[in-house]
Amino acid sequence: MKKIFIITFLCMLTSLLVNAQNKTTKSKNKRLKVGLVLGGGGAKGAAEVGVLKYIEKSGIPIDYIAGTSIGSIVGALYSVGYRADELDSMFHSQEWLSLLSDRDPSLRGQVLTTRDSVTYLFGFPVKRPKSKSPNHTRTIGLSRGDKLVSLFDNMLNLPDSINFDKLPIPFRCVAVDIRSFQEIILSSGNLPKAMRASMAIPGVFKPVESDNMLLVDGGLLNNLPVDVVRAMGADVVIAIDLTQNKHEDKKVMKTAEDLADDKGLMKVLGWLVGRPDLNKYQNNNTNVDVYINPDLKGFGAADFKANKINKMIEQGEKAGKDSYKQLRNLKKKIYK
Repeated sequence: MKKIFIITFLCMLTSLLVNAQNKTTKSKNKRLKVGLVLGGGGAKGAAEVGVLKYIEKSGIPIDYIAGTSIGSIVGALYSVGYRADELDSMFHSQEWLSLLSDRDPSLRGQVLTTRDSVTYLFGFPVKRPKSKSPNHTRTIGLSRGDKLVSLFDNMLNLPDSINFDKLPIPFRCVAVDIRSFQEIILSSGNLPKAMRASMAIPGVFKPVESDNMLLVDGGLLNNLPVDVVRAMGADVVIAIDLTQNKHEDKKVMKTAEDLADDKGLMKVLGWLVGRPDLNKYQNNNTNVDVYINPDLKGFGAADFKANKINKMIEQGEKAGKDSYKQLRNLKKKIYK
């Protein structure tokens, strides 16, 4: 009888433990999925690093990331495992003028020189050999961004083509096909190339050619891609918005479809006047659970100098600290 009792008791105990474990597993599986949105803004992206420090401190898990322009750079690096302190070091350690302009620092003291068929003026490439490809499209832009792509390639160390859902944190970035003036959501392919396309400011960087498209900065149509991360499956969203002048009173004069038939620089000029991105931006702006907008007044998209970067990271930290209570409350919400 003793043996029967012990066996029965052990069976009941095992059953209780298994049920408790199943409930815990189900609870974990049922938690709300969190999306992180990183907006565009050039050098002001340094502030996103400061905010990320407090998101990490809050302990909120990130399940999906979507970014535009500089947000695509910060987001892609974060999605593969780089964390805020490492991104802080990256922003401080890079010689941004050389990176953004493809400048060769070894030639900075030489007025005019030619190397590998490229002509340099004080180290800046001013003339390159013409492409022999019959499919090559002549485009406008001061920089090809080769050094940026090389940097991203070294930092990411990924195969040439991947599914961005297979990254440690699934990732999307936004670009615009300047030919059709349509928003393009990049979800697979060469990740460094996608990052470069998402930040290709018209006139500053040459567009990225891909699948019969000419891709430029996604901020032209979707600078805060909350809708993108929602479509990925996010139940709740944390958005870091670098925009300072929100144009809340500006009327949208043109749609993307209106600009599709314009040619060359007329598209960009039409965008400046018509601002077809504002309706989506304003809708996305309100469709978030924790909205963080660091105070970056006085800073510009081209402020890549070390002292400016340091101050913008500090402003991001301040915004993160101010939002910390909201972040902690969100953490409680996602585990209910």
